[in-house]
Amino acid sequence: MVIGTAKTRLGMLRGDQKETGPEEDTDYDAVNVQMSDREVTILIPREVQIFRSDPECNRTLSALYPAAGVVRSSAPGATFGHPPLRVKYSLGVEQHGGIPMVVKTLEDIPGVGPAIAEKLREAGYNELMAIAVAAPKELAETCEIGEKKAMDIIEGAKLCADIGGFETGEDILERRKSVTKLTTGSKAFDELLAGGLESQSIVELFGEFGSCKTQVCFQLAVNATLPEERGGLGSDVIIIDTENTFRPERIIQMANYLGVDPDETLKRIHVARAFNSQHQVLLVDKAMELAQNTKVRLLIVDSLTSHFRAEYVGRGALAERQQILNRHMHDLLNFATVNNAVIAVTNQVAAKPDAFFGDPTRPIGGHIVGHTATFRIYLRKGKAGKRIARLIDSPNLPEGEAVFMVTEDGIKD
Repeated sequence: MVIGTAKTRLGMLRGDQKETGPEEDTDYDAVNVQMSDREVTILIPREVQIFRSDPECNRTLSALYPAAGVVRSSAPGATFGHPPLRVKYSLGVEQHGGIPMVVKTLEDIPGVGPAIAEKLREAGYNELMAIAVAAPKELAETCEIGEKKAMDIIEGAKLCADIGGFETGEDILERRKSVTKLTTGSKAFDELLAGGLESQSIVELFGEFGSCKTQVCFQLAVNATLPEERGGLGSDVIIIDTENTFRPERIIQMANYLGVDPDETLKRIHVARAFNSQHQVLLVDKAMELAQNTKVRLLIVDSLTSHFRAEYVGRGALAERQQILNRHMHDLLNFATVNNAVIAVTNQVAAKPDAFFGDPTRPIGGHIVGHTATFRIYLRKGKAGKRIARLIDSPNLPEGEAVFMVTEDGIKD
């Protein structure tokens, strides 16, 4: 049964009546898709025209048809020439710029049947890439399978997964055009960050108590619900609250000052209380599930290290704490990349008693947090109720300071 040409929408391939995907028609009529209960067959013509420059789409074609001699090019109107080809896959088809993309499941991994696939999914391994980069011992223990079997599954996942490749700086520059900025509410603070908090990154705010870390997070949450022309992200917000500091009354004050409906703002802020470090880690997975059906462009963790600091005491537990914290940070970074989101985390500090000169304040989490955070901002109290934000680390911005105030209306210059 021929479902349609490559212009067929993803919703129609899934059996839905509603169409989704790009509206413009393109010359893909020769590419036919056949579908049975568990199998998809793509009939590929001699030539496929690409009408826009899309390195990701080009890489997908190269990955799908390596034996067919696909010519890789990122130029608009590039031609991918190859002999007629019939390709069968045991899953579905997604749309990327009008081009069918094959999506493989866990069952496509050699040696993985329905029973093992179910174990993998129950353990949280829903993607091929997650299995391909997993440690054999961890996979074996989590899924209750032998370590040798786990190694075979990982090797099979590496063959099935699209692990990507090298890109030119030009390709990365083009991709970074999708990065957006979230305003802090203070012009000086925004200028320090070259326009605001950057999406697809982790921004760490650390400082002692009373340095307004939580207040900045409240302001970011309200600002994220604003339209992009007002410096917002036009999206919902997720807050993982580990210290029970979320106050809806404060959100209402800030929303009223900005002239937006406070009830609508509160409806777009999703808050989850984390009761321990393991719960905190699991809530990131829940956030990923929520983001599949809701546009979420800001995720806040306030605070990142409080539970880890309380539960892992002493040097004997340091290695385990850092390993879990490292994985937690990378889960957050993955959320930022997948959803083009801003990740704002607050961090506690400790005093270094042997520091006789300079500021003895040091953030918790050590090098793990320092290396994983994209931007590190040190917040401290100033004179006359002012606050000082100092940019400590950034991949592209110089160190600097900005002075702002926290008022009843929110963050101001």
